[in-house]
Amino acid sequence: MRLPVASGVRSMAAMLRRAGVDTPEHDAKLLIAEAAGVALRDVDKAMLMGDSLTVDMPRLNDMASRRAAREPLQYIVGHAPFRFLDLAVGPGVFIPRPETELVVQEGLDWLASRHIDAPRVVDLCAGSGAIGLSVAAEMPTAEVWAVELSERTAAWARRNADAVLAPHGRAVGRYHLSVADATLPGTLEELDDTVDAVISNPPYVPELAVPSQPEVRDYDPELALYGGSSDGLAIPGLIIRRAFALLRDGGLLVMEHDITQGGALVAAAMGAGFTQVRTGFDYTHRPRYLVAVKGRQGGGQRA
Repeated sequence: MRLPVASGVRSMAAMLRRAGVDTPEHDAKLLIAEAAGVALRDVDKAMLMGDSLTVDMPRLNDMASRRAAREPLQYIVGHAPFRFLDLAVGPGVFIPRPETELVVQEGLDWLASRHIDAPRVVDLCAGSGAIGLSVAAEMPTAEVWAVELSERTAAWARRNADAVLAPHGRAVGRYHLSVADATLPGTLEELDDTVDAVISNPPYVPELAVPSQPEVRDYDPELALYGGSSDGLAIPGLIIRRAFALLRDGGLLVMEHDITQGGALVAAAMGAGFTQVRTGFDYTHRPRYLVAVKGRQGGGQRA
């Protein structure tokens, strides 16, 4: 069916706005793009020119109804952008957020500044694979190990690894995914004292701070959200200790956290033995991630 795009976006956006969706126009355009099999820029162009697009109306109506019921947009379309990747997502996997892109950038910038030709990188609490796969794709000489506790979630990471690494021939075989508890001392113990960087987005939401957005509260896996204690610091604290054991002297930990947790996690990292510790900030200058270097050397090649 031919859909006049401008009026279609207005009508769908009005419905989504009534349902409480935060970004109704953006979501309406994305759903129309999916139903028409075109890029978002093509929808924008059609709106500007007053054109129509051929869309699968039954599919569009179904997607719009699901979004109005506050199902995450990424689950509906089946994928989510992350840095240079387009990752498959759906029930059972945490949807990657833009803030985590900064966490990855912090790690990549640090590795590049130390001129480490073939870094060893560990992604603890891998989820969809967003962090580790970004490192593998953008730094194909890196050897990347990823750890995910949930087998259901790990299936998404494997699917994304197959799709992401194939175009990067040098990266194939350099990404290793384990289904294990990232907080346990025995996990990846063969790598202890040899890793250049640990980059992690662990569960950190305080258990008493249940998210108000239905898209998060009702769909993101609880295992990926809550930090194991009323203040959300239990699991991040364990990740700090596991990362310290994995890292070589001079190695880096970058770990995402809640905006309320910066000071506590700086203290926890220093207590674990990290000597160069600071807080990184997100796009709105909120304290969003921990940066910590093991030992006093601050970088360089592995021995």
